[in-house]
Formats: sequence, C-alpha cells, structure tokens
Amino acid sequence: MSWGAGQHLPPGLPRATLRKSASMYTEIQREQPDSGNILNQPDYIDGNPDLIKPKKLLNPVKASKSHQELHRELLMNHKRGLSMESKPELQRVLEHRRRNQLIRQKKEEEEAKKLQSPFEKELLKRHQRLDQLEKEQEKQEDHAPEFIKVKENLRRTSTVTGIEKAA
Repeated sequence: MSWGAGQHLPPGLPRATLRKSASMYTEIQREQPDSGNILNQPDYIDGNPDLIKPKKLLNPVKASKSHQELHRELLMNHKRGLSMESKPELQRVLEHRRRNQLIRQKKEEEEAKKLQSPFEKELLKRHQRLDQLEKEQEKQEDHAPEFIKVKENLRRTSTVTGIEKAA
C-alpha cells in the first residue's frame, strides 16, 4: 500500500513503518530480473477484469478521408509499378493543355504585333501613356486631404444634375 502526497496517513501506522515498506518495495524492484524488454509489461495484461483496458488513440491525420484516399492511391501506384514522382494522368493532360494554350496566346500576340500598321502602333502607345498618366493622378488624389475629395465629388454631382435638368 503506497500513500501519495495528497493522501493522509492511516492513524495506526507510524512513518518509520511506511518508509521501511517503501524501501522494501524498491529492493523487490531491483531484484526482479530484466526480461530484456526496455518496457515492463503493464498491469492490464494480467487479465484483471476490474481494470479498464486502455484503447489506442486515433491519429486525426490518418483518420481523415483525404489521407486515406491518398494512401490508397499511393498503394495502387506502387502495386502497378508507377513511380511516386509521376503525376496522375488527368493532371498531366491539364498541364499539357495549359502549356499549349499559353504558347498559342503568345504566338497570336506576336502575329498581332507584326500585322499592326504604324498608325495602330502609335495609337497603342498614346493609349498606354494616357493610362499611365491616369494612374499617377489617382495616386496623387489618394494623398489629398479628405475635404478636397469631398468638395470635388460635390462639384461633379452638381454639374451632372445641372446637365440632367437642361436635357
């Protein structure tokens, strides 16, 4: 009988007796021969029906459906002799299609650039320049104080309502 730190000693037993029994227990433990196992056999193997036998905890990763499906696919690939580095057929086909589509788009853009007249090229340059200027103006407006933005919005709405009244 061992008493833990939080339990009270029985009234009839002196401390010396308890120490003696504890030291005897450690001696018994030392005298038992090692069975060669690193871990001693647990108490529940004795077959005592009063003890609750522990159950093995489930690993949530291994219990997930996606992990089970992936494991099943890997096993099937291994049985068929496919290497683990090769991709599934559907993924290979989709990547091949994407690659071909990108190549086609680049060729079409190059052909469109070759077929453009000098006038179209100049229009494109001006359009890009205007877009760039608009972006710079938006950046500058973002740094303006809030009351200036509100005032400009009021001016725009007043001019729009004035034009609508005239029409």
